Amino acid sequence: MESAELAALLNEVRDRVRARHPETGAGDAGIALPDLMPLVHARDSALGKVAAIGTVNPRPGGLVNTLVQTWKKFVARALDWHVREQVEFNRKAVACIDAAVDALGDANRALAAMAARLAAQEAIGREMTDMRDHWSDWRAEWERTLAQNEVQFLRSVADLQAGFQHRTDLMDANYRDLIRAQHQDFEAALERFANDVQKRLWADMERIRLDYERLIHSELRVVRQRAQLAAAAAPAISAPVALPAPPASPEFDYTRFAERFRGTEEYVKASQKIYLPFFAGLENVLDIGCGRGEFLESVPGAKGIDLSEESIALCRKKGLNAEAADLFVYLENLPEASLDGIFCSQVVEHIAPDRLPAMIRLCASRLRRGGAIAIETPNPECLAIFATHFYLDPTHHRPVPHPLLAFYLEEFGIGLLQVHRISPAVDSMPSLQSLPGEFREAFFGGLDYGITGKKL
Repeated sequence: MESAELAALLNEVRDRVRARHPETGAGDAGIALPDLMPLVHARDSALGKVAAIGTVNPRPGGLVNTLVQTWKKFVARALDWHVREQVEFNRKAVACIDAAVDALGDANRALAAMAARLAAQEAIGREMTDMRDHWSDWRAEWERTLAQNEVQFLRSVADLQAGFQHRTDLMDANYRDLIRAQHQDFEAALERFANDVQKRLWADMERIRLDYERLIHSELRVVRQRAQLAAAAAPAISAPVALPAPPASPEFDYTRFAERFRGTEEYVKASQKIYLPFFAGLENVLDIGCGRGEFLESVPGAKGIDLSEESIALCRKKGLNAEAADLFVYLENLPEASLDGIFCSQVVEHIAPDRLPAMIRLCASRLRRGGAIAIETPNPECLAIFATHFYLDPTHHRPVPHPLLAFYLEEFGIGLLQVHRISPAVDSMPSLQSLPGEFREAFFGGLDYGITGKKL
């Protein structure tokens, strides 16, 4: 049992020694190093002998063995003082051997390191020799590679410069487009702003003009009233003026007559489009002399009156709001300032000249303040109407010049008057094209005219 433990201890010591001194063979650089393993084995044997001092040799069991072993142990204890120095000497010798082994191992390692350095220096020397031998080749190769790299670099720079120039051109084009678009947007916004300012300015001027004309009309009325009071010798209450009887209806089919000589419903609607913005947004609108109902179809909610029962029947068949009535009687029965707008087309030329002021007075009195009125009639400034148009209708009395109609309207409180010449004569009489332009416009302009205004 003790021998097995001793063998294990020796193996452990051997492994430690080998771990501490691995460089016991030939060096890596070709230098032969001394082999220290025999010395290590001798040292291990000496250690085994030192460890076996004082032990008793085993024998077969039995009484004799027991007596012999007891005697050996007694003798070993008795001679312990004699062998103690020998044991100490043996241990010191083994220690000296360990120190020698360590020193020789350090020497081997130093030699191995020196051999490695020498080998490295030799390798460097060989490489330097190779570099000197191949320097010209390397230099030529390096210069060739440098030239290739320089060419590639210059190509890359040229490509980058071309790409940069292309992008710069694109950016310039985009920038110019952006500036152009912004400039166009700015001009459009400026134009819209200018239009808005102009619209507001015209609206303000129209309102100022309306107020100004209303003030003038009121002042003129006061002056006239004062003049009448001063001229009257005594106050008197005048009796209401009796309105003349309405003219008799023609004894022929006036609807067929209008279809032939005035034009189709589509033609009349197209010519009346210029009045539609004037009545936009108005609710209570009256069409005096509505005829076939062209204006009523264009202005939803408007009401029409006409003397012709046949025309009223035609309007009602279309679902329009119309009734047969004399304009004087109808307007007399309406409350004052009850209408938002009045439209009267191709009617005033059918009214006797002495009755026309009464009609205008009634229309003006039934309009609310700011209400709109539009009157259309043949234009006597156009000489062509006397040759081909005006006297075709036997119910016409005489044409009404626009200055006279404007005077009547102003007299009864209608302001902001505008005259619109419509239905150019040259459209129905192409031969007028041969006349000089100014002469044609002065004497053969619009066959009809429309006059619009607002109640002051």
